[in-house]
Amino acid sequence: MGTRKPEDIRSIALISHGGAGKTTLNESFLFDAGQISRIGRIEDKNTVSDFDSEEQKRGISISTALSTIPYKNKTLYVLDTPGFADFVGEQRCAMRVADGALVLVNATAGVEVQTQSVWEFAETFETPAIFFISKLDRENTDFDEVVEDIRENISDRATPLFLPIGKELQFKGLVNVLTGKSYTYKGDGTKEFTEGEVPADMADAVAAARETLVERAVEADDELMMRYLDGEEISEEELLAVLRKAVCARTIYPVIPGSATANIGIMQLMDVIADYMPSPKDMLRRAALKGEEVVNIPPDENGHFLGFVFKVMVDPYVGKLSFVKVFSGHLTSDQPIYNVTQDQEERISSFRQMKGKESVEIKEIILGDIVAIPKLESAIAGDTLGTKGEVLQFRPIKFPKPVYSVAVLPKSRADEDKLGNAITKTLKEDRTLSFVKDPETNDAVLSGMGDMHLDIMLSKIKERYKVDLETRTPKVPYRETIKKKASAQGKHKKQSGGRGQYGDVWFELAPLEKNAGIQFIDRVVGGAVPKNFIPAAEKGLRESAAKGFLAGFPATDFSCAIFDGSYHDVDSSEMAFKIAASLAFKKCMEQAMAILMEPVMNVEVRVPEDCLGDVMGDFNSRRGRIMGIDSEGKLQIVKAQCPLSEMFRYAIILRSMTSGRGSFSMEYSHYEEVPADIAKKVIDQAAKDKVEEEE
Repeated sequence: MGTRKPEDIRSIALISHGGAGKTTLNESFLFDAGQISRIGRIEDKNTVSDFDSEEQKRGISISTALSTIPYKNKTLYVLDTPGFADFVGEQRCAMRVADGALVLVNATAGVEVQTQSVWEFAETFETPAIFFISKLDRENTDFDEVVEDIRENISDRATPLFLPIGKELQFKGLVNVLTGKSYTYKGDGTKEFTEGEVPADMADAVAAARETLVERAVEADDELMMRYLDGEEISEEELLAVLRKAVCARTIYPVIPGSATANIGIMQLMDVIADYMPSPKDMLRRAALKGEEVVNIPPDENGHFLGFVFKVMVDPYVGKLSFVKVFSGHLTSDQPIYNVTQDQEERISSFRQMKGKESVEIKEIILGDIVAIPKLESAIAGDTLGTKGEVLQFRPIKFPKPVYSVAVLPKSRADEDKLGNAITKTLKEDRTLSFVKDPETNDAVLSGMGDMHLDIMLSKIKERYKVDLETRTPKVPYRETIKKKASAQGKHKKQSGGRGQYGDVWFELAPLEKNAGIQFIDRVVGGAVPKNFIPAAEKGLRESAAKGFLAGFPATDFSCAIFDGSYHDVDSSEMAFKIAASLAFKKCMEQAMAILMEPVMNVEVRVPEDCLGDVMGDFNSRRGRIMGIDSEGKLQIVKAQCPLSEMFRYAIILRSMTSGRGSFSMEYSHYEEVPADIAKKVIDQAAKDKVEEEE
């Protein structure tokens, strides 16, 4: 395996609410490690992480960027994730493969909603974590207040490992409470600092913080804890060792103050990552599936090679890049690789250690490595990679269901031809997107996590694949049905010289229960309608029902009995009986109290308690029904039913109503009758649209 060792690898996901400073922190990491000559700025569109044109245009991160950073004989893999809720899929993928989480908390804002949301991933994956309180050089910031905020809203295991020297604009360094060393920075953005002793005015605060830290650290080692309780002095070396043990066991989450923009505390933060965060060999066994059997895979550097694809990206120059985390074994670039999930073997051209969009080629990957592999045609996020014959598969990534949809309309036939290819490639990159052709409305519907998410994806499609598109709100797949029995005759008779056309049927329509579909019943006796014309009558009925009666939506949930009719020995034909059936269907619908039905969705909304009243009131205004309210921690879970027509923009409304703190999911429940006033509007609009189409 060469000289590189898994023990010297650290993989960290930067997670937080948007705007906390993750991308700037990554720049400081790279600068202090000597990988770049100056710290880039988001405003200047020159950061390593935000290299995509959409990111630079909008000034936000929209996908996870990987930086490979050599630091003090270790390799740090830093995953800079987006902070906005629309890109939750990127956050989940990064957390799935990271051995540690670095949680940024903006000192000017405290714990924000998306910080709490992504923290759930750390809990789910049992990921050790560090808290970095950023922007402490800003006005109106208080380190102690933010620590309490973290303890109250995220975890009471958050424990300061460093305390800040100075406050707000006077913030100039930090003190390690365990070692008693201080680090005072010049404040000019360089990484230069002066090491010294604890400032006299901080002695008491440092002593108190040290006592708290030691008390929590020794809990990770029973023998050490007994010695501590007996009043025995614990050496600094022992404390440093047990602290790493406590961090890896998640009994302590170290808290570190700093400022990425001023480059204060960054070196100390990198030291903490290198010294205390787990290597891949320290991590838990990973669950994999062997058929139906669950198998735990140990982090064995000499075991069978197993990797996990957590991200796919299309680079305009390199082509498709598959980002892979190695969970077992090692592999060289002259070996073929086997996609276990897709059952496809592929050749490897190279392994690439990434630094934003730049990369360095390596010949071998080992346990813990996170690399990009070019041109793996079969790979998508969630695939397991191994060698030929491998049967083990890691569990797929659970992506959230899309909550916001638009209908996509190509502007020309050429655009329509290009759209399919563009969508296929985009879906491989972003697994939180979905694209379906609705058979009932004929809409091509693109769905994602929010309006910003879809706006960016559509912008990418237009720019990258040169597809000119328009969007609109998707049509609602209404249906039609009846409320009472009705019977009518449909007679088609046409004579125009030569052979004529003759078909005659009597239908009886009757309502059925929901989801029953259409039942066709043959009750003809005495040969009034010959048996060979009955299928044509049924076909005519079903074709007419598919086109609807009120507004062009499919009619369903009724039975149709053919009970009488007549025929002509010469002029009757299958076509004539199809037409007759269509006429009978329409006459029956006129008498049978035809109504419009709409899809109703089961909706589950998660909001803070102070937003509960607004959410419930909003559902009432949407013709929704509250089905129940549950609690989960500090969140209220509202279960409701609401018509689909009222939910198309709900993602935007909920975000505004809850200041971004609410989330929701929904799935189809059932169809029910549309209120008369709304039905009239739908029917009138359908008639108007039909006239416009004919013109």
